[in-house]
Amino acid sequence: MKKLGLLVLSLFVVIGLMSTVHDQGLKERSDIRIVVVVHGTPDDPFWSVVNNAVEIAQSDFGVQVEYRAPDTFDMVLMAQLIDAAVASNPDALIVSVPDAAALGDSIGGAVEAGIPVFSINSGSDVFQELGILRHIGQTEYEAGLGGGKRMKALGGTNGLCINHQVGNVALDLRCEGFADGLEGTVEVLAVSQDPIEIQNAVTAALQASPDIDTILATGPLGGNPTLEALREAGLAGDMLFGVFDLGPDLLQGAVEGEVSFLIDQQQFLQGYLGVQTAVNYVQFSVLPGNEVILTGPGFVTPDNAADVINLSAEGFR
Repeated sequence: MKKLGLLVLSLFVVIGLMSTVHDQGLKERSDIRIVVVVHGTPDDPFWSVVNNAVEIAQSDFGVQVEYRAPDTFDMVLMAQLIDAAVASNPDALIVSVPDAAALGDSIGGAVEAGIPVFSINSGSDVFQELGILRHIGQTEYEAGLGGGKRMKALGGTNGLCINHQVGNVALDLRCEGFADGLEGTVEVLAVSQDPIEIQNAVTAALQASPDIDTILATGPLGGNPTLEALREAGLAGDMLFGVFDLGPDLLQGAVEGEVSFLIDQQQFLQGYLGVQTAVNYVQFSVLPGNEVILTGPGFVTPDNAADVINLSAEGFR
């Protein structure tokens, strides 16, 4: 009887605590609305993985999440998307920050409005000064540096860095780190996002500089056409070739020895942990202790590429 009394008393205490927390404004998850604004275009396979992760997190945590992105790499349009998100007064805002100068005022508007802001993917070097609470991603220079060191260890001396979004600070840092890690000559090849134009540009660069023995692409948008250019030139498998991020064709290229390695920043975690971190902050006012929540870099090589091909094809890696 005494135990029953204690159990009843405990239940009343728990109910009382729950009532108190609710009265103090604990937000129900179904009422939490988060807006995600990123620079990646809808046709970029990298960002489709992020979008898939956001949708899964939305379901797992029972919140409302709106995912927005410009149709092209356009900082003016992205700033407008952030402004529109701020005007809608969400409970939290998640952004990528490829260009702090172009997006700083819009992000600052969110911070001034009292909206908690989190960054994913790009922005590891500037998020603190913008008032962003946490960054989820990889440090880009260090990732490029690791790629360059791997290429040097494999015998690379003269490099070509394929940059499909010049002006995106994250990609610029990747090329910079690559050059420092290789400790050789590195040319940055600025390309569009059109696959045919990229393939033609890579072919022309190889013809103009036959001493190039190492190529690093800053993403699959440049990586896939570069692999096609190498195949047409009969260099696939002979040229050292690395790519940032994953994709089924590039992973298959690694299995076949045409791709030396892929630098994996696990963008699925960026989308998923971005939402999770925002939800926990909105609901419980808690934050991870590390201001940068690292999701990479990891390296996928010919030895383990087959393990993730199916997951990449399904849009999760």
